[in-house]
Amino acid sequence: MSYPIASVCPSCEASFKAAGVRTTATLLQRAKDPKGRKLLAAETGLAGPDILRAANRADLMRLRGVGEDYARLLEAAGVDTVKALRNRNPGNLAKAIAQVNGGDRKVQPPPSERMVAKWILQAKTIPPVMTY
Repeated sequence: MSYPIASVCPSCEASFKAAGVRTTATLLQRAKDPKGRKLLAAETGLAGPDILRAANRADLMRLRGVGEDYARLLEAAGVDTVKALRNRNPGNLAKAIAQVNGGDRKVQPPPSERMVAKWILQAKTIPPVMTY
């Protein structure tokens, strides 16, 4: 699934669009490897770590059920890549997400353990895109 580029980095939107990157799918295509990220950094003027963060978020959003809010919540719980998600325990991760979601309710409702388990299973089976 592809989302508007603003969903992964609202502050980077104008720079990405000026470089022809309007969707998460295009971002993944262009920023999937170190060489692509370096070229995109030169073209956009964005810092390499910002491009990597946006690309990793776009990669997480390829998972069914993970949109912008859940991708940010996963990051806040310590999971910033699909590769990292593959090795997580669903129960432990669901608890960590609930803690991060906490009192300010970043996401309502927070994902259930069953939903988190589905994300982990998808992460194990989805073809990899990002290389580091």
